[in-house]
Amino acid sequence: MKLRDNFKRKTIDRLDYRYHLLLLIVPILLFVLLFVFNAPTEGWTILPLLFVCLIYVFAYSLIYYLHQGRLTRLWLHLEQVVSINDAIYELAHLSSQYKNEHAFLDALLNKAVCIINGAEMGSIIKVNEETHRLHFESVVGLDLNKLKQLNFSLEQSFEYRLTKGKCDRVVVVDDMKNINAASTLTEEEQHILLTAAKHPIRSTLSSPIRIDGKLYGMLNLDSSSVGAFSDYDRNLVSILTHEASNAIALYQKSLQITKLANFDNLTGLYNRKNFEDALQHWQPKAHLGSYLVIIDMDNLKTINDQQGHQVGDLAIKQVAKTILGFWKHKGIISRFGGDEFVALCHGPLEQLENDLDAMRLKLHQESSLNLNFSVGMSAFDNDWAKSFKLADHAMYEQKRGKKKAVKALEAIAAKNQLMQ
Repeated sequence: MKLRDNFKRKTIDRLDYRYHLLLLIVPILLFVLLFVFNAPTEGWTILPLLFVCLIYVFAYSLIYYLHQGRLTRLWLHLEQVVSINDAIYELAHLSSQYKNEHAFLDALLNKAVCIINGAEMGSIIKVNEETHRLHFESVVGLDLNKLKQLNFSLEQSFEYRLTKGKCDRVVVVDDMKNINAASTLTEEEQHILLTAAKHPIRSTLSSPIRIDGKLYGMLNLDSSSVGAFSDYDRNLVSILTHEASNAIALYQKSLQITKLANFDNLTGLYNRKNFEDALQHWQPKAHLGSYLVIIDMDNLKTINDQQGHQVGDLAIKQVAKTILGFWKHKGIISRFGGDEFVALCHGPLEQLENDLDAMRLKLHQESSLNLNFSVGMSAFDNDWAKSFKLADHAMYEQKRGKKKAVKALEAIAAKNQLMQ
């Protein structure tokens, strides 16, 4: 990209030289012709003509020099804007490769510090939308552990103060020491801000990051020199922040899409597709064994019919939360749909059975919905279809046994009622 741009620049400059040479020579020739044809036939001198030509050449040279300087500045600006666009495009294109939002913001901040001249350090500060509290999410050249000690609000930030609460533009702070002294931060907090870097921060560019019209956070670029940033830098950071906002929004949307594609929307557990994909990477532990467990809620239909589907959804979430509480670190847990959950866990078998009994007790104690479930288990030896079939059969056998027991109890109760 850069080589291609440089080639274009040389081509334009070469054409520009020819054009300016033409503008320089043609007027001088016209001056000479006019002077020759209009000068007196006797007693004329060439000095006035030379004087006019020299003035013209000097004036044109000065204009040309100024023009070239402006052209150079425009090229530098264009190259920086292209660098910003390339960096943001790369981040957006590779967004799915970042493990989490923190890693994405780290990459974004590193690129910002590299792109903006004069920036030696930087940070991204996120805003809690509800409480307006601020916390440092990513840093470059700063001590993150120190900065996390700060407990301050949006209203205490210089971005908020210098924009009168609007947080709608890039602000330049030429002397951090003076502006911190006028803030409501304690002396200790001011000291942390000024000493979180190896060299004290003297100048800062701060730009709001807005996503969907809401204040997401602030991008700060710092320097150890007083007055390190110009209005030109401020304009560049404004472009950078706008593009960064789009990149963060795109990253968040990609996370949402990934979550919808791989996780159950109601419970947050793996969906069936993600569970079956995870099976391919299952690492068995020979001394513990691996077991496929199918859990099916007993009375979800009754809850939905009598109390509504919203209460039914709460029941599903409560069962999912209980299973996750016991087996989060023991294996893979998924919701296959409806009232059915499937888990693949490390043993031993006796411990899993004890966990299931404890789950039933916990649901009985903590829920007023009379929640219970039927279970089927089978050993898992990397044959998914076989293990699922055995566990599913065992679960339905248990469910049928419960129904028979209920019918038997109902029959005894009816008989006793008749005898009375």
